[in-house]
Amino acid sequence: MVSTRLQLSALAGVVALTLAGCGSSGSDESQANAEGSGGTIEVEDNNGKQTVASPPESVVATDNRTFETLSDWDIELSAAAVSLMDEDLDYTKDDSILDLGNHREPDLEKVVEAKPDLIVNGQRFSQYHDDLAKYAPDATVLELDPRDGEDFGEELKRQTTVLGEIFDKQDEAKKLVDDFDASVEKAKDAYDGKQKTMGLITSAGQIGYAAPTVGRTVGPVFDILDLEPALEVEGSDDDHQGDEVSVEAIADSNPDLMVVMDRDASFPADEREDGSAPAAEVLEDSEALADVPAIKDDSIVYFPEDTYLNEGIQTYTEFFNDFADTVGK
Repeated sequence: MVSTRLQLSALAGVVALTLAGCGSSGSDESQANAEGSGGTIEVEDNNGKQTVASPPESVVATDNRTFETLSDWDIELSAAAVSLMDEDLDYTKDDSILDLGNHREPDLEKVVEAKPDLIVNGQRFSQYHDDLAKYAPDATVLELDPRDGEDFGEELKRQTTVLGEIFDKQDEAKKLVDDFDASVEKAKDAYDGKQKTMGLITSAGQIGYAAPTVGRTVGPVFDILDLEPALEVEGSDDDHQGDEVSVEAIADSNPDLMVVMDRDASFPADEREDGSAPAAEVLEDSEALADVPAIKDDSIVYFPEDTYLNEGIQTYTEFFNDFADTVGK
């Protein structure tokens, strides 16, 4: 009897230890998961290595190149430069997002109320990096703008890939990158390498010149597709309305192809500058350009209407696909 009781007691002890061990394992695993959900990852942006909360709990966005991506990925924003967004984005209809306004007179103090742990900054708000860091000292201010001197297409892909890592959207980011690469290849295949190309920006009914490489939005296309410029003007810059150049000079350059951004198309009709008109109307109604091959042959590739307020990877993907369809017709 004593022996039997001892055996039962020993068995009970083994069972208790086993159960305790199982309980401890589950507790440890839960704790590890909890710690992982509030962890961080390290990425590199324009200012070096950055430690970012993963996932971030409060996100502020000011870089208009990223708005469409963040929206498509259903990333919630606590504050943003809503005034700089295209009206078709869902964010513009979300009253819970604190609007920082535009870059001319931003209300940066709203960042304090948002209490962000991540600020995706850039483009028109780049100048406010230090101010944002002051108002949100515990946040990571991430900047992924295309850097001067770097391949523009690769920079767009870098931006997309890093955001994919931060928001656990690696597959979605890869698709955006793959779609972009495919559109570039399609456009390169359509271009014969000989068509003299003119980059233009229309604004308030006026025609501006967008120089290869440096011209606002349009310039990088020349490098990516290795386009033959119809005209090169010294001292050109990235002015948002293009450089001043006479229509006669454009006509004399006799371009076979035009790539055009309609700056005004990004804004509702009641917010456009006086004298604004669709780019197609401005170009095709110009008597000085009537005999230009690009006009006569309808060889004009227009950027998407929301380009001036977007300029992200999706914008260029759409443009390159349209380029291929127009040039390869």
